[in-house]
Amino acid sequence: MMELGPLILSRIQFAFVVSFHIIFPSFTIGLAAWLTVLEAMSLATGQPVYRRLFDFWLKVFALAFAMGVVSGIVMAFQFGTNWSALSERTGAIQGPLLGYEAFTAFLLEASFFGIMLFGRERTPRWFYFFSCAMVALGTMASSYWIMCNNSWMQVPLGYSVVEGKIVPEDWKAILLGPVQLIRWPHMLLGAFLTTSLCVAAAGAWNRLRGEAWEESHVMLDWGLGLAAVLIPAQILLGHLAGEIVHKYQPAKFAAIEARWHDEQPASEVLIGWPDARKAENLYAITVPDLGSFIATGTWDSREVGVQSFPAKDRPPVVVPFFAFRIMFGLGVAILALSWTGLVLRTLGGLEQARWFLWLTFVSFPAGFIAVIAGWFTAEVGRQPWVVYGLLRTRDAVTPSLSTPEATTSLIAFILVYALIYGFGVVYFYRLFRDGLTKRMRAASGYDFHAERPL
Repeated sequence: MMELGPLILSRIQFAFVVSFHIIFPSFTIGLAAWLTVLEAMSLATGQPVYRRLFDFWLKVFALAFAMGVVSGIVMAFQFGTNWSALSERTGAIQGPLLGYEAFTAFLLEASFFGIMLFGRERTPRWFYFFSCAMVALGTMASSYWIMCNNSWMQVPLGYSVVEGKIVPEDWKAILLGPVQLIRWPHMLLGAFLTTSLCVAAAGAWNRLRGEAWEESHVMLDWGLGLAAVLIPAQILLGHLAGEIVHKYQPAKFAAIEARWHDEQPASEVLIGWPDARKAENLYAITVPDLGSFIATGTWDSREVGVQSFPAKDRPPVVVPFFAFRIMFGLGVAILALSWTGLVLRTLGGLEQARWFLWLTFVSFPAGFIAVIAGWFTAEVGRQPWVVYGLLRTRDAVTPSLSTPEATTSLIAFILVYALIYGFGVVYFYRLFRDGLTKRMRAASGYDFHAERPL
């Protein structure tokens, strides 16, 4: 039985907070870009449909942005309350990176976001579009600094150790290292895919209800079309990220594959139940030699197993094993959904295929789940290190933190998040329930029900 001391409770708390927080950046990054596209199309074509869609999605963005900022600030506080040893040892590197992220978010995003909310009638149209683009750029820049920080923790580069503290030696390696240049685009495309599925799902829902025909047409076309274009690139970036894990974090790679012993050639466990006590996979479905091909592109490479590492350096296996398969499985599902949508659109039967519209609607959580599963794969697979190979997680927790203090803060976070985000979910539900009909018709006098199906 695992003892719930300050270390475990702090890890649970951080996982809880980051799981809630990542929902919002993974949505708002793509949503800011979507709003910029809508404003650009409105300027270029003059068609009112793009303005109506912009006004609706701006409400969604405003709430998601606010909730993301609140949860992000709370998450950052934990570096001082629960992980002060980490801050002390790595602050010379992590401090500037987190500072640049805050500078980007609050100076660029928040400043121009105010213009997006209140400046439509007070600024020239070109400047309003410029403000939308700056908010989109700010969200992407913010994600860059966060991923730069996390990528450095995953594979520390460009550092030296001075008097027990980890200090920067080569900022170029930290900011533009090979790990960051793969992981950041992978996260960015994950955010765009999350938004594209939500946009397509909103279009499918309104189409199923027989409302907002023109808006539904645009959202289905743009949402499914973007997903169809991006998902092959995302799968490729995921493979490249896997090669980085294979090179720099072999223990994590072995855990993801649930490979307990060295194998040559290595088989691939498609699915099963990893049993750490027996160091074997129960009810496993495996493919001979495929593990070597996935890892190296050859059919006979020797692949290391979890048991080859010292017990103190072994990551958990169950969570990375299943989280990776959830992420990959959802990627394949998004590929199938989006390409099926393209086929139906080409044949002229997309809006009439109610089975596909329902499938598109229920797929809206897929991007969120895939992003969270990817983070669990990366973070749990990195254990027992908080900075891989340099600082163990147990040595990063605040030394003076007691079990009652950690328990109290964890319970407080759960209660506050449940209250605040409960209200947020209710508002989102009501907004999507009637946002494209009642609210917009009341604001513009436009009769959505008077339209005919396209």
